[in-house]
Amino acid sequence: MNQNSSPLPTFHPTHQWLRTLHLAYVPGTEDAVLDHFMEGLLNSFQLHGHQIDETPNAETDVLLTTAKFGEALNWRKALLFTARSKYHLPRSPIIFTILHSTPDQFHSLLDHFQKALEKDPPNPEDFNFPGLAESAYLTLYEQGKRGGPILSLLRLLQSQAKCIRLILVIADEQPIEAYTFDLVGAYPRSDAQNPTAFYEDLMLRIVTAASTHEITAHQVVGEEIPYEVWKTLSTPAAMRQAGFELGKRRFFTDMVRIANLVSVPAVADSVASQYSEGCFATWEPQLNALIATITGSARPVDKDNLTEDELAVIVGVRSDGQGALVRHVHGKRNDPPSSEAVEMLLMDQDLPKIDIRWDDHTTFKVPVARSKLHGHRGLRAYDPNHVEFVPLDEPFYYYPVSCSTEAQAKAIYRAFSRSQALRDPEDPRSVVFTVISGHGIVIAEKWVEGKAPFQVMWELMDQGALQIDNHVPQGPFHYIPAQNGLMMINL
Repeated sequence: MNQNSSPLPTFHPTHQWLRTLHLAYVPGTEDAVLDHFMEGLLNSFQLHGHQIDETPNAETDVLLTTAKFGEALNWRKALLFTARSKYHLPRSPIIFTILHSTPDQFHSLLDHFQKALEKDPPNPEDFNFPGLAESAYLTLYEQGKRGGPILSLLRLLQSQAKCIRLILVIADEQPIEAYTFDLVGAYPRSDAQNPTAFYEDLMLRIVTAASTHEITAHQVVGEEIPYEVWKTLSTPAAMRQAGFELGKRRFFTDMVRIANLVSVPAVADSVASQYSEGCFATWEPQLNALIATITGSARPVDKDNLTEDELAVIVGVRSDGQGALVRHVHGKRNDPPSSEAVEMLLMDQDLPKIDIRWDDHTTFKVPVARSKLHGHRGLRAYDPNHVEFVPLDEPFYYYPVSCSTEAQAKAIYRAFSRSQALRDPEDPRSVVFTVISGHGIVIAEKWVEGKAPFQVMWELMDQGALQIDNHVPQGPFHYIPAQNGLMMINL
């Protein structure tokens, strides 16, 4: 889908790689407001050349449905779990569930969570909602402390609707605004003051999500690394130490476990049992590879207290780009690497390599970026004398994509390939970062003599030169000079 051929005005910059889609709409609840909303949304899809299928079929890319706000849907009726078998689909379409809330309902629930989050410890009764597990309060409280009351609301609605991707329409009789929710906890707002812009904005958010794909088809290559060799490497211990140090600074939040929120079967084709809050990796010269944390969807991972079984060895990217190339280590558990494995290796592609002295007799040629950190956090301020900010291409600030996708990996690669500090190894700035709206941050650290992996990062955090924030921007932003010499985020 090319924005230049659109019969409607485009109000924000859009991606050039958007596809023309097949969509199907299966109503899940009776609601006059949602009937009106869906008419406007489907009309926007049709005006932009997308195909609306009467019933889901083999060509369906996106399946839209509705659910009732505040009510728990039985998982046996949730299309996330049943669409493939119900409609005999060869693959799972992307499913969006649309909910309708009045402004009073929306703000009342936000106020409720705001008061509940002020309590320490939390009161489980404050998080007692229909359809949730008894332990749900732990996740709703922790998520709310990380991202504010709207994140507690988001996880509640995802649990009740049994769907990851939601559009929450705020309306009395006519839409006022809408929020688009996803797995990582994004909640960008679409303003309905201009109906044409409103429906087009939501249409483009859905099209963006469906126009990219996951790149997690990792492939095992080469001979197994002998355990005797693995035990001689310094990097695995450095990764465990880095996890401990980052944990002390509360960089990673708790893993979200589905069973803690709601009782549903963990259907591998629909949703994993849990997912982690970010990942990190550092270069191992003796293996010519990245040592990275494993994927949280494989099993729970406590990044503050890593073991060697929670580390993976990444040696390349598949020629078709659909995943990473991984080497196994003999004698230890070998789970797949984090879903961001491709982005962490791809970002070195156009950057220089440097020579480092490893010991008195050995020199290695290594990527200029030594260590990389991906987290679902924001970055409030940084010291431009030590840190460089590299923006993504502009459309990603209006229409972001999800973790582990081809589009996100390429966006991060392009941003870091433009870094002056990384392109010039002599540049004194040792840390480079980017921010993904609605998602989080990616930070890269150069090689600094005498420093352990990630040490430069955590020392800059301690010095206030790299200020991590709970708040993740949900749309465009920029950094402006502050009186203390820092660059401060301006939303």
